[in-house]
Amino acid sequence: MQISRVEVMPVELNLRLPFRSAYHPSPVDRVGVVFVRVEMVRRKAIAWGCAAFDPAITGETMEKVTQVCHACADRVRSLSPLNTEYALAELASLTEGMPSVRCAFDIALHDLLGITAGLPLYRLLGGYRDRIQTSITLSLAGVQETVEMAQDRARQGFRILKLKGGLNPEEDVRRAQAVCDVLPDLTLRLDADQGYTVQQAIDVACALEGKLEFLEQPTPASDLSALREVTQNSPIPILADESLMGPPSALEIAAQRAAHGVSTKLATCGGLGCARQIDAIARAARLSTMVGCLNEPALLIAAGLGLALSSPNVQYGDLDGHFDLADDPSQPGFHFVDGWLIAADAPGLGCTVKL
Repeated sequence: MQISRVEVMPVELNLRLPFRSAYHPSPVDRVGVVFVRVEMVRRKAIAWGCAAFDPAITGETMEKVTQVCHACADRVRSLSPLNTEYALAELASLTEGMPSVRCAFDIALHDLLGITAGLPLYRLLGGYRDRIQTSITLSLAGVQETVEMAQDRARQGFRILKLKGGLNPEEDVRRAQAVCDVLPDLTLRLDADQGYTVQQAIDVACALEGKLEFLEQPTPASDLSALREVTQNSPIPILADESLMGPPSALEIAAQRAAHGVSTKLATCGGLGCARQIDAIARAARLSTMVGCLNEPALLIAAGLGLALSSPNVQYGDLDGHFDLADDPSQPGFHFVDGWLIAADAPGLGCTVKL
């Protein structure tokens, strides 16, 4: 089997609701992504990948991501696409420091593998279950606006809410408590985006004990000793997010017992291969795994869902990045029902893309 053609297609997608976080104090209303289309010579198999990135997190830009995607497209044409590990190893030098590009080609090759085998991705990777609950992230806002957003998301069928925070711990506590008062039956998470000191993180965790499912990345990513101190003194689970940059950092987090769990995103760690290594490390260390995302198309969410459904160690799903994209060209095969993402049995990623 040989690749006949690889197309690289950069697009800008609009958000229905502007998004604010500690990283983005000015509202974000559009995101840039790069789709990769892989076509085979003898079969009519067409596989897709996608590079999604956040310059505030990885430093990647649309211009650079597009450039490196073209370089990888030129290289991958001469490789056997079903030798996935070898092909990705051959692309490693080109994608150094560009995790979104590695992710795009990683999931395109896995999509092709699933199509060839006639298996949906989650079965190809292990097939532990066919559904998982997902949270929906609420943009950083005041107390009343947060409550209104939470009520709106509850009406849409979400049963887990994740609040963005990190700028003002006292305000974050008030926001969380207000949502719990209005929607006591929903599960609540808080992502502090590295914004707290150790003492602030412990105070927030204690104030919201019994109200939060977990607190995500409360302290600066580079300071594992601070994260470990919070973890040792918190009455609720602590998850590492930005502290997790790949398998080596997962190993360090596990060795130091710096968190109760880790949050992995395919776009920022480099795709399914790296994410599966991270999950294996977490599982061996008895840390929980959450599969998360950026603001990203349904195609990438399908890949994250495949990972989440394949592993018994994935305890949390945070796969909501496609819900607010107004003009996503990728249409998912999976379904959203009462807060659950449910896999389809279509081979590979199970998505159609209209570009």
